[in-house]
Amino acid sequence: MASSSRMSCFQCHHSSSSFDHFRNGWRLRSGEHAQLCPRCASVYEEGRFCETFHSDDDGWRDCESCGKLVHCGCIVSFSNHLLLDFGGIICMECSRLNFLLARKRCLSLDPDTRTREPYQESPGQGPIEAQFWPRVTDLELQQVSRNPKATVTPLFEKILSASDADLKLARLIIPKRCAEAFFPDISGLHGLRGLCIKIQDTEGYEWEFHYRYWLNGGSRIYVLEGLRDYMVSKKWQPGDTVTFYRVEPGGKVVMGLRKTSADS
Repeated sequence: MASSSRMSCFQCHHSSSSFDHFRNGWRLRSGEHAQLCPRCASVYEEGRFCETFHSDDDGWRDCESCGKLVHCGCIVSFSNHLLLDFGGIICMECSRLNFLLARKRCLSLDPDTRTREPYQESPGQGPIEAQFWPRVTDLELQQVSRNPKATVTPLFEKILSASDADLKLARLIIPKRCAEAFFPDISGLHGLRGLCIKIQDTEGYEWEFHYRYWLNGGSRIYVLEGLRDYMVSKKWQPGDTVTFYRVEPGGKVVMGLRKTSADS
């Protein structure tokens, strides 16, 4: 409170005599809610509060599933992530999505869907986490290969998070081990600038994307950028599964999309 007749915003300290001017933010340790002015409240309700006001603070970590940065140790984002048993964090979006999809798979396993261990680029590569192992059908393999003599190797798959399907971001976070096993080596400063790579869709159309990484606490976050037209064309939605394949001869990379049952 600025005075007995005025209230101030918890974040920017803007004051007003109209109590209706303020909206509830996060819950404080006292049990009350932080009172925010319309501007700060809008940023909070859109999920951009830490990104906007705490970008220079310590405590940022990347979600082990989608790579999204989460401000850990902050009361604002306290309920936005979970600690993993093996270390690291997972954002609540991915946690809920993984739970629902795992439950769906347990309740209705498709006998035609086979889990294939991903091809390893070289013996020196670390193992790909089981959650990214490609689960593809024979029909999907046939759709990828337009040449009966070609060999199609499923590389990995990823369930799209809300941020992966965001048209404003228009980018896909590539799991670190998958990127380093199957994508071009962009180590060094060149990786920060990135490079253009061509990826084919299952209809045979070739797309050009920008592949690069950024650093977060010494760890690399790999990303494909410039996907907006592709996302619109394929009608990407959170919960859809994107799968990467390699087709020989030629080593062409193909990206396919499996829609969720609600959209198929």
